[in-house]
Amino acid sequence: MPAAPKGAGKLSRSAEKATARRTTLELPSGISLDDWQRIGKQLYVAADSSAWWLGDWLIYGRSAYPDRYQRAVEETQLDYQTLRNYAWVARRFSPLRRRSGLSFQHHAELASLPESEQDYWLDRAERLSWSRNFLRARVRAAREGRPDDLVAQDAERITLRIQVNVSRDRRLRWAQAAADADQDLQGWAMSILDYAAAAALKE
Repeated sequence: MPAAPKGAGKLSRSAEKATARRTTLELPSGISLDDWQRIGKQLYVAADSSAWWLGDWLIYGRSAYPDRYQRAVEETQLDYQTLRNYAWVARRFSPLRRRSGLSFQHHAELASLPESEQDYWLDRAERLSWSRNFLRARVRAAREGRPDDLVAQDAERITLRIQVNVSRDRRLRWAQAAADADQDLQGWAMSILDYAAAAALKE
């Protein structure tokens, strides 16, 4: 299994027997829900990190072996166009500017923007826990000229922290509903509360 990400916790002895092959993940029977979740986090981190790793790998090859790297890549049977896309994003974000709390795809959504705009959107996405799709929608709104209202909303926003104790199953259902709506959980919950408020106030 890939190395556990920070905060993912340690797997139990039985869960450590999980075996990953190229086309299969074999999980031992009887592992706990917590272990199953930790394994998922490890897999996600490995999958997301591999795009950065491959991008950096191609950048190195292009620099070190400018006349031979493309043929060498073809001999590895890796998809050259996919690697070029990874390398393009990796070049657009130096390692110090990459946000470990956001996915490679978050960065890819912003790669064509000027650096100052990239940092602006990365800051917001990280601070507000936006999904990739939600970030894409916000950037599109900004490009279409509906956006300074979003910035103004941030400036006028009053922080209201609501803490709710819910079962794990309920939280997973909510997270799934938010994902299906292409929203992060916080944004989805706010939209549901707005809908309920409008119904209660008969707006």
